[in-house]
Amino acid sequence: MSAPVPLSLVNVTLEYPDGGGTTTALDRVNLTAHAGKVVSLVGPSGSGKSSLLAVAATLVRPTRGQVVIDGTDTAGLKEKELAALRREKVGIIFQQPNLLPSLTAVEQLIISDHLRRKPARTARAKADELLDIVGLSSSARKLPHQLSGGQRQRVNIARALMGSPKVLLVDEPTAALDHDRSAAIVGLLRQVTSEFSVATVLVTHDTEFVPLTDAVATMRDGRLASPVLAGA
Repeated sequence: MSAPVPLSLVNVTLEYPDGGGTTTALDRVNLTAHAGKVVSLVGPSGSGKSSLLAVAATLVRPTRGQVVIDGTDTAGLKEKELAALRREKVGIIFQQPNLLPSLTAVEQLIISDHLRRKPARTARAKADELLDIVGLSSSARKLPHQLSGGQRQRVNIARALMGSPKVLLVDEPTAALDHDRSAAIVGLLRQVTSEFSVATVLVTHDTEFVPLTDAVATMRDGRLASPVLAGA
C-alpha cells in the first residue's frame, strides 16, 4: 500500500467579509505536494500566496474545499486536533526566524520538542544532529544575537525539522538575506527536503532561485496555475 500524499489542497476557496460583500483570497485552488519535492510558489504581492500557506498549515480554515495532510482530511478536526496535527505533521518556516533571545541555537530546537513531550535526551541528540546538517554544529551554544541572518534562518529550518514533519511550509525565507546567503538557504531547503523526504512549499519573490526547486506554481488574484517543472 502506497504512502499517502503529504499535502493536498482540493478546490480550496477562502473568502473574507468585506463591507456588504466578500473578498476572495483563494479561488478554487488545487495543489499537491509530493514527498522529497520542493514546489516554489510565486506571484505578485496580494495574489494569495500567504493565504494559501495559512490554509495549508491549518491556521485558517477554508470557506470551501479540502485540505488533506498525510491522508487526514482536516475539515472535521477540532482546534485541539488541528494543533496536534500541526505539531506532528507540519513544519512552518516564517520569513523572520523569531528565535527566543535568551536561548542558544540548540536550546531553540530542544524546547520545540519539549512542547511535543518528547524525552529530553532524545531531543538533545536530534537537535545536535540537525544543527550539524544545517552547518551550525560549531554555533550550537551561540545566542541569536551572536548569529548572522543566514545562520538564524538555518536554526529556523532545523527547528522546523525537529518534529519529523511530512510537510514544510516556507514563507519568503530569503527576504532579509543577501544574494549568496539566499542561494545557500534555498539550496539547504532543497537538501533537507530530499534527505528527510518531506513535501516543501516555498513562497518566494526571488525568481532567480526557482530553478533550484522541482516545480513552480504561479498565483494571481487568488487563483493558482498548475505547477510546472522549474526551468521549463
